[in-house]
Amino acid sequence: MAGTTLKTEAVVLRSIRYGEADRILHLYSKTRGRIGAIAKGARKPKSRFGGRLEPFFRLDLILHEGRGELLTVTNASTADGYPRLRASGPALNAGARACDAVLRLLDSTEPNPAAYNLLCRYLALLDDPGAERASGLETALSFRLKLALAAGFVPELASCAHCGEAEQLSGFSGAAGGVVCASCEAAAFSLSEEAHRFMVEAIGSPLAEAPVAQELALRQVERAVGETLEHHAHVQLRAAA
Repeated sequence: MAGTTLKTEAVVLRSIRYGEADRILHLYSKTRGRIGAIAKGARKPKSRFGGRLEPFFRLDLILHEGRGELLTVTNASTADGYPRLRASGPALNAGARACDAVLRLLDSTEPNPAAYNLLCRYLALLDDPGAERASGLETALSFRLKLALAAGFVPELASCAHCGEAEQLSGFSGAAGGVVCASCEAAAFSLSEEAHRFMVEAIGSPLAEAPVAQELALRQVERAVGETLEHHAHVQLRAAA
């Protein structure tokens, strides 16, 4: 069979039943970015893949690359299955939203180590029984802000995205791509100081140390990230929680 062999580590973002026994996989890989692949016979009772071709599994893969768009999985071993994540409803939902965000925002076949490492770190946090805040809205929004940064769409937070003014930053404009001052906020929505602070601190802090904010501020942050990605990446994300 002509073609090349690719070895890579990857996270399963989505797994879809195909035909009588196969699976189509959407993968995000460490060395190849987004990958579409088919695992032939994966749903047979005695498949060599077992149950590891499911979302959230981090795998060491050997793939055959032929002429078609989909690569063929020839071997898969588990690097991490995040078993505790699967036993928690909130963690499972948070992991699904994270994988969906990566699937929608990162469609390039170029590697993005920052995005890949961020996704793996978030899944590991959700799998950690000691990380009680990991499945909450604050950590989910911190993940989205960091993912936007890794994808090159982080909002402007230091000065007005319209005029460059660094004072009286009281609004947010998705079209402008960031915070705006009082003089430029006609087409913006109100952004509280707490929401602004959360965004700045979330980008600069480790994911496990997501800042704290009240519900109203968090909803402003979610809107700000969502509108930025809609206008500049042409992507709509699911609700964060």
